Amino acid sequence: MAFGRQSRGTERQVVLFVLCVCVCQSGAETLRYSLAEEMERDSFVANIAKDLGVSPSQLASRKARVVSEGNEQYFRLNLNTGVLTVKETLDREVICPQSDICTLFFKIFFENPVQLIRGEMEVRDVNDNSPVFPEKEMVLEILETASPGSRFPLETAQDRDVGSNGLQNYSLGSNPHFSLALGTGKDGAKYAELVLQRQLDREQQREVNLLLSATDGGSPPRSGTAQVRIVVLDANDNIPVFSREVYEVRVAENSPPEQLVVRVTAADPDEGSYGRVRYAFTQTSERSRQLFELNAATGEIRVSGNPDFEEVESHEMVVKATDGGGLSAHCKVHVEVLDMNDNAPEIALTSLTASIPEDAPPRTVVALFSVRDRDSGDNGRTECAIDGDLPFSLTPTFDNYYELRTNAALDRERTAEYNITITAIDWGRSRLSSRERIFVQISDVNDNPPEFTQDVYTISVKENNTPMLRIGNVNATDADAGKNSRVSYALVREKGKEQADVSINSENGDVYILRPLDYEEVRAFEVTVRAADGGSPALSAEALLRVLVRDENDNAPQVPAAAAAAPGAGWTGVELAPRSAEPGALVAKVVAVDADAGQNAWLSYELAKVVAVDADAGQNAWLSYELAKATEPGLFRVGLHSGEVRTARAVTERDAPKHRLVVLVRDRGQPPRSATATLAIALVNGFSEAFLQLSQAPAGSPQQEEGDHDLLTTYLIASLCCVSSLFLVFVAAFSGTALCKGRLCPALPNSSARSSADSDLTADARDVAGRGDLWPGYHYEKYLTSGSGQSDFKFLRPVLPSPQSPPGCAEAGKGDMLESSPQRAGQKGAEQGTAAPP
Repeated sequence: MAFGRQSRGTERQVVLFVLCVCVCQSGAETLRYSLAEEMERDSFVANIAKDLGVSPSQLASRKARVVSEGNEQYFRLNLNTGVLTVKETLDREVICPQSDICTLFFKIFFENPVQLIRGEMEVRDVNDNSPVFPEKEMVLEILETASPGSRFPLETAQDRDVGSNGLQNYSLGSNPHFSLALGTGKDGAKYAELVLQRQLDREQQREVNLLLSATDGGSPPRSGTAQVRIVVLDANDNIPVFSREVYEVRVAENSPPEQLVVRVTAADPDEGSYGRVRYAFTQTSERSRQLFELNAATGEIRVSGNPDFEEVESHEMVVKATDGGGLSAHCKVHVEVLDMNDNAPEIALTSLTASIPEDAPPRTVVALFSVRDRDSGDNGRTECAIDGDLPFSLTPTFDNYYELRTNAALDRERTAEYNITITAIDWGRSRLSSRERIFVQISDVNDNPPEFTQDVYTISVKENNTPMLRIGNVNATDADAGKNSRVSYALVREKGKEQADVSINSENGDVYILRPLDYEEVRAFEVTVRAADGGSPALSAEALLRVLVRDENDNAPQVPAAAAAAPGAGWTGVELAPRSAEPGALVAKVVAVDADAGQNAWLSYELAKVVAVDADAGQNAWLSYELAKATEPGLFRVGLHSGEVRTARAVTERDAPKHRLVVLVRDRGQPPRSATATLAIALVNGFSEAFLQLSQAPAGSPQQEEGDHDLLTTYLIASLCCVSSLFLVFVAAFSGTALCKGRLCPALPNSSARSSADSDLTADARDVAGRGDLWPGYHYEKYLTSGSGQSDFKFLRPVLPSPQSPPGCAEAGKGDMLESSPQRAGQKGAEQGTAAPP
């Protein structure tokens, strides 16, 4: 009972000490600990924070964790206390079944910053296993003729403990015939052999029973027993003999089942049953018996399991050959397992950054991983590479650890995600490899400004539009992602300029007109649109928005003179036309203006030219002229596009002296708009008639019809006054001419008279041109603008006949008359910048 309590107390006791904390050349610390097996779960191992000289808070802030090699995780690190504990009860015999020294390797990993600290944990053996014999009873057949000193091997006991806790001694129960001899094999295992001390006598004792005990070196020691039954055989004087005492062979690991390893042979010269030999394993471990099988009749040893170099590198077996008489011999078979490249490298990912910003600098650590190959030699040497041309590289650190780093600038707009395939390959003859895929997301950074689809957007809109009318859209795209790609639109307000008549939707870029537009006021305008993304800081771009206003036919042509009349009334004008005018002679020209244009009417009263102007654009301003109404429809015609009123035929004596024309001015808009102009045309033969007709209202007008009687009386009185005045003037002129002939004319040189006449005519021409009044003593043609060069007006003779003048005066008068001719007047007018008459 005391022994049991002491054993349980030993199992619960934790023996832990720090063997060594040192800094290796690689810059990583190595922690070495020792721990007894069979410790309870969550048993204390070490205070990592204390051993590393850091506080528990630093362990938590640096995200420390413990990582064991292989698939099993044996330890747990408490970040609050820094204590390292075992996760489960450790059984050294399970973890390291074939090793005398059992060491577990682990690493303390810090993520921020990245740091690895290696650790080793030696699992010390506890004497928790007793020696066990393969069979509880061993039967030995020994000839009675066996000579003293003969040795007989016994089955070896197996103890799963190692070192001093392993098998240490055999003991044999007291008997008169046999003693026990102990030996140690090449592998250090102890074995026992029976030594015959006194010859056996089958007739006295057919069987001898012995008790064999195996004891380990634990404290307290453990032991196991087996019965040894000695069967005394009848005399057989020959024993089997093996061809070799030791068979040494090699077999490749992972050899297929039934593959022949070796054939052992033992010969027995006896005949009959004494000469028939059978083979069996003895003193062979259970693991070797599972991997190899022995044919009892032929002695062939074949593969029955899966030899693995990584588990056991060699096997040692003892084969016993027994003949029919019970005599036996033994040989040893040493099988060396050859390493084959049958293990691919294993990639273990320790740390991974799933997402990195696209502006991360080169050499940024993305992942940390290790590579292990269970093979040995070149079969266990590995190398790593990245598949494809990617902006990443591998940097080896220590203990087959690698860092995955960036080696170039990243651009999310080109590649948003990288599928990185890491290939690890060994150096074996038949090279094996393994792959690990790592997905790395590239997070967006606002490094791309918005881009408009066009530098200049041109949008047209009809005038008189409705308020808040959508007229178009601008669009900008941003290559970034998330909020960095959300584009908002706004108009750029420039200082010193009025606010534009447009607005823009900040979300979708739709353009709206705020108020109705008038083409006659604004025909086009430009604004600047800015697109900004949602990044911080925000990036922006600008584009020009040009709005063109399209004209509509909303203004009717108007004759300028109508502005002084009542609204809606047409223009009325009075024109003169000579009866001698030829067909196609220009009589008048109608001009119209559009009130919306803001232009005043411009008229040149040189034979009353009037031109139509429409403030609209395009077809809306293309004016056509029609003769809507005429007193004599066949006498006059109007130009469709020029508005010129011309004679359609020659004037005859039968034509009425007064004509009334109504000219319709029409544009080409949809619907068309129009205006009218009324012309009163008087056909005259001379100045007096023209003067009388100018003072009368146009033929057929309401004014004429209402006041014909009053006008006739006035004309008669005016005519009598004119005749009396002309008679008096004639008498005075006749008297003056007679006096000038006798006195004045001889005193005037021709050159001076001509110069004076020229001067007088020039002054008269300038006065006529400036005032437009008729002088009583001269008849002249009115100066016309271009396009009205042909006229039937003639330079009239003097009303009063001149008396006979002296020769000098006649020549002077003739020169004066020539100088006052239309050609001379045209020359004078040309010199003064005035158009000459035709």
